[in-house]
Amino acid sequence: MSRRHWWTWMTTLWLCVLPAGPYAQADDEPVVDHCVQCHTEEDLLPEGHLAADVHMKPGLSCAGCHGGDATSDDQDIAMSPAAGFRGVPEKGDIPAFCGRCHSDIEFMRAYQPRIPTDQASQYFTSVHGHRLKDGDTKVADCASCHSAHGILPASDTRSSVHALNVPATCGRCHGDADYMAPYGIPTDQLAKYSKGVHGVALLQKQDTGAPACNDCHGNHGASPPGVTSIEQVCGHCHANNMQFFAESRMGRAFVEKGYHGCVECHANHEIVKTSDEMVGTHEGAVCLDCHKEGDKGFEAAGKIHAELVGVSTLYAQAVAAQAEVQRIGMDDVDIAFMLQEAHQSLIQARTVVHTFDPARVKTTTDEGARQSTDALAVAAAQVRDFHVRRRGFGMATLFTTVLVIALFLRIRQMESR
Repeated sequence: MSRRHWWTWMTTLWLCVLPAGPYAQADDEPVVDHCVQCHTEEDLLPEGHLAADVHMKPGLSCAGCHGGDATSDDQDIAMSPAAGFRGVPEKGDIPAFCGRCHSDIEFMRAYQPRIPTDQASQYFTSVHGHRLKDGDTKVADCASCHSAHGILPASDTRSSVHALNVPATCGRCHGDADYMAPYGIPTDQLAKYSKGVHGVALLQKQDTGAPACNDCHGNHGASPPGVTSIEQVCGHCHANNMQFFAESRMGRAFVEKGYHGCVECHANHEIVKTSDEMVGTHEGAVCLDCHKEGDKGFEAAGKIHAELVGVSTLYAQAVAAQAEVQRIGMDDVDIAFMLQEAHQSLIQARTVVHTFDPARVKTTTDEGARQSTDALAVAAAQVRDFHVRRRGFGMATLFTTVLVIALFLRIRQMESR
């Protein structure tokens, strides 16, 4: 028996022994689901059908969505309009087709009380929903992302909407140049995202806390972030950066000129790992994209970069000093606490950069520099103490050696007499 037929027969067997569900008889005896039985026997189960589908597991089988009478083995009766048979919905009807249950809070409470019931209404606020209303049948609908007959919970790693799979799910359409050609939008988003810090964290490091497409664009109400909302989208995770930027003169100027906050410096999909070298007046600094020598922004960028480099250098020296203290076996507990505070100040300084105010950055870097300097001083004292102890141990060893030799010679002298 082929693997496919083995699965279809197992599906039929499983459905035949389902607990009492929508098709239970009065005496709670389970009944045969003739929809699945017939489609299995005729090898007509839809592509991607899974017995573990979220609807199948609680007993919401074919008739739960398509209507009809699953208890009858007569096709005319089972698929009659009188029995409520709806068949396969048209593309434009799919959101309402799924929404019959998913928008009914009373119905959903019996199965998944925590699932929102506004997905269908959200969908019609999205770019996909607007285009579908206008008759565009190429846009994504519910089944495009969730599939139709193999829907798994988002927590299941096999699910098309599991965090690790979302980029590929969106990329099926948005990464297909031919499919997206009529819309005139880029199709390299997935490729760029995969190389950016978020994509590397999610796809390579398997960090499901990293943002995927839906974290920035939305789920059912997916739309491109607008000029005024981009910083809010980024700020959902990077709250302090957003607040500093929004309150800065630069942030206000961006709004006035219609520039995209955040993405002008960091990009959107291929977000590179940040470094102190992004800021400044040297080649490669993003500040030079807008500022030229002689303007206030150019001068401010140079000052900020100098502060960051200065405190970073001091911190690196203190870390190296701690490593030396550890190598020689001396006490580095106090140094570790100082370095922890210095590192926190360094992180804060890199966040305060978004104020674009050299004075505010300097206030934070001065604190980090002080902590690093203190750590260097303690490390130097530990190294000096080590050498003092080492010299003392050497002197004691020398004295002991001389004493032993003298005693040995005295004993030999006494024995010779």
